[in-house]
Amino acid sequence: MISRIDRLAVELPPPSDPDPAGASVVQELMGGRFGEMSTLMNYTFQSFNFRGRQGARPFFDLIANIAAEEFGHIELVAAAINTMLTGATPAGEVDPSSTPLGAVKGVGNPHHFVAGGQGALPQDSRGAPWTGEYVFASGDLVEDLTHNYFLETGARSGKLRVYEMVDHPAARALTGYLLVRGGVHQVAYARALEKLTGADLTKMFPSPRIPTEKIPECQPHLEKGLHKTLYRFSQSDYLELAAVFNGRPPPRDRRGADGRAGPARGCAALRPAAPAGGVRTRLRARGDRRDRRPPARGRRADQGA
Repeated sequence: MISRIDRLAVELPPPSDPDPAGASVVQELMGGRFGEMSTLMNYTFQSFNFRGRQGARPFFDLIANIAAEEFGHIELVAAAINTMLTGATPAGEVDPSSTPLGAVKGVGNPHHFVAGGQGALPQDSRGAPWTGEYVFASGDLVEDLTHNYFLETGARSGKLRVYEMVDHPAARALTGYLLVRGGVHQVAYARALEKLTGADLTKMFPSPRIPTEKIPECQPHLEKGLHKTLYRFSQSDYLELAAVFNGRPPPRDRRGADGRAGPARGCAALRPAAPAGGVRTRLRARGDRRDRRPPARGRRADQGA
């Protein structure tokens, strides 16, 4: 289950000058192949289908918690798009014969106004709907983690390009925050793979060095240490993710993590995971009903085979 809190992950600027064209670009961060809907649904289905989790608990905890954070990222992207669309058309009662939507004809994505109620849609920047074909859940942990690393790499590249294309304050605030948080996820998946295989993907496949220290909208989040913190979205579960999320600092572009696991922003009731040094790295068997064999037909579950 997901506990939902009525608060955005980061404060966005209030509506200012509308930017329908920019809003259509930001839609790529919602419904594109490397958008937030893709990261959410990839990690969600990987966690749903994670068999044998009692023998690989830290890795399940990692994927499940990042999936929970991605749900909030979708809400944040939608809020930014809605902010950019606010004021693009007349408000209040209008005369339909005066063509009140005429000013936005040919600007941005017409679905925002014709089909979307002047709000965000599950589409990419072309107006193409998001598709479940973007979901990869192979059932193999190494394959899934490798896919996730490259998914986060492509997602960060896309966020940087949106930042470079759109100068609306809401879009800049959004991408500044997501660049920082996406860096945490990227490094977390790389470290998980290194623990499983010994391969360091940050060296084998050097991803684009994104200079977050030079992006003004990233600075407040870097100063708070959000590039070094992995959230745990539970009061008492997923305690073993810190067994994966620890080790040496990431490569220089300030995009990663130094092993801290902390509570979700603004959620005082959510306790941080145990410090990395205090977490057992040995994988402990833990019962999971998804992995239990069904009882033999005609016998009770407490009877022998």
